[in-house]
Amino acid sequence: MIARIFQPAKTAMQSGQAKTDTWVLEFVPSESRSVDPLMGWTSSGDTQTQVRLSFDTKDAAIAYAERNGIEHRVAEPKKRKHIIRPGGYGDNFAHNRRAAWTH
Repeated sequence: MIARIFQPAKTAMQSGQAKTDTWVLEFVPSESRSVDPLMGWTSSGDTQTQVRLSFDTKDAAIAYAERNGIEHRVAEPKKRKHIIRPGGYGDNFAHNRRAAWTH
């Protein structure tokens, strides 16, 4: 069973970077899901996909996987470029504003 170690991205409902500094170890599904014909629920016999472990650092997650003999892949995060522009929204209300109010 292969595990994936990654740093989660921020959710669509958050504007900040909260809960994106941890590293997560989760198992890759080994079998496909099936639909129950009676109830229509999706199910799988693979219970390892329910396991999701959080770690403070990437090294701690890798050490855990190696200590327990878990084959793993590390997905490096793509760092977000911070948009800091001079004269942004706060400049609209600056006391030393020289241009005319435009809106």
